Amino acid sequence: MTDLFGGAAPYYAKYRAGHGEPAIEHLAMTFGDDSTVLDLGCGPGTVAIPLARRVREVLAVDPDAEMLAEGRRLAARAGNIRWLSGDSTRLRELPGFDHVVMGRSFHWMDRRAVLLELDELLPAHGVVALVGPSRAGEELPWEPAMRRVRDAFGVNTFTATNSYQATGEHHDDVLAASPFSDLDAIPYEYRQVYDLEAVIGLQLSYSYTSPARLGDRMESFTRAARRALLAHNPRGTWEQVTVTEVLIARRPPGRAR
Repeated sequence: MTDLFGGAAPYYAKYRAGHGEPAIEHLAMTFGDDSTVLDLGCGPGTVAIPLARRVREVLAVDPDAEMLAEGRRLAARAGNIRWLSGDSTRLRELPGFDHVVMGRSFHWMDRRAVLLELDELLPAHGVVALVGPSRAGEELPWEPAMRRVRDAFGVNTFTATNSYQATGEHHDDVLAASPFSDLDAIPYEYRQVYDLEAVIGLQLSYSYTSPARLGDRMESFTRAARRALLAHNPRGTWEQVTVTEVLIARRPPGRAR
């Protein structure tokens, strides 16, 4: 199945948490205000849109046309974002860039191959930045209920060669064995409250429970999710403390390209 996120774009844009202002500021200061940054697997612009205000240009690249369209809609006034169809296997087709950032996308890729290719494409000062949940992230408070619903509907995650799902090898370890092995990670913590509709909307933003994946079972899935969530927590609100990690990966000092 190639349409992993079919129909998910509006749910992704509305219900996926942003990374927070401190994390975006950290990225901007690392890249510099005169840089062109590739946001690889940009989705609807979760990183690209706030980052664009702080750098010269963002190349927002995603294979999903719906995600790109949602990003264009949300960033209608941002003149320095180029929304481009592409993926990690087509890096050489893209315009030049100084740095690359990946949010919730690196885990889908053949990570080792991508890093080797970025080593050829990035300038000497170029960095690879990852922004997302920390390594020690806790289980989401509604996950026990939703896991049972997913099991009942037989929906599972997809894997890619050398992806996190396929190998279980954490991004840090892949980077440490790559040309970009000089790592610097800083966590940022923030607290959010989710109501019932937000938790259900979040499920529809995931690849394994996207509208395209569920098809004509989407309505029955959301009904089952609502029942299970309220049985788990009749108040219908959940508080989540999210730790977002900004991981900057550089080539070691003195390493020749």
